[in-house]
This record gives sequence, structure tokens and C-alpha cells, in this order.
Amino acid sequence: MAQTPGLDLEGMLLALNPFIENQAEGSKEREALKLAQAALLYIQDSAQEDDFAKYYKKFSDTSFTVEVSHDFATREEADQWLVSGKARDSERVRIAGKGFMVVQAQGRLLFMVAPLPEELKTDEDWKEEPE
Repeated sequence: MAQTPGLDLEGMLLALNPFIENQAEGSKEREALKLAQAALLYIQDSAQEDDFAKYYKKFSDTSFTVEVSHDFATREEADQWLVSGKARDSERVRIAGKGFMVVQAQGRLLFMVAPLPEELKTDEDWKEEPE
């Protein structure tokens, strides 16, 4: 069995045992833990550790980025692009510095306000405001 650095399936399988044993026979919790253990065994037995490690790394990545496909100076410019047929549902754009998402509603594409990460206040921003 190949070992993937940072992914100790053997250790994880063994770590689940005491939790499984502490759950009542036939309980949903016990079955869920056994299913998790079986999933780890499947990954291991089918030599999918590298693929799973990549998936898990992406899954557990807490960085948040939003890809902005277009930056428009004015709403008029953005509206022209929207009706041009080039816009796609869920596409993120910036119009005059503000974030929007293209959404399909009632058979046509519209802009929905969708603030970009830089527009959102952080915890520090809230603390700095006068009371």
C-alpha cells in the first residue's frame, strides 16, 4: 500500500474504532461511523489515496476567492454585455466597484447584487467603528 504524506488512513481507521464501540448497536451514529470507516478502507483498497488527498486538500481549503470575469465602469456598459449573449449564469462581475452575479430568472439573465469579499466587512472593521 502506498503512503500519501499527510494522509494516514491506517491511523484514521484505528481512531474510529473506540467511537464505533461506544455507540449502541444498530444506532444511526454507529452506522455512520462504520460507513466512514468503510469509505476509508475503499480509498485504501482501491489505491485512491493520492486522489483523495488532493480532494481533501481542496475540500478543507478555507481560503475564499471569487473569480471576477469582467470589470465594467458603468451599469450601462454591463447591461450591454448582458444582452450580448456572452454572459453565463452564475458568472461574477464588478460594476463600478461593486460585485454582482449573473442569474437566470424568468427565462432571461439579470444582475443580482453579490458583494465581493473585499466589499464585506471583517471582524476588525466592525470593532473599529465608533459606538
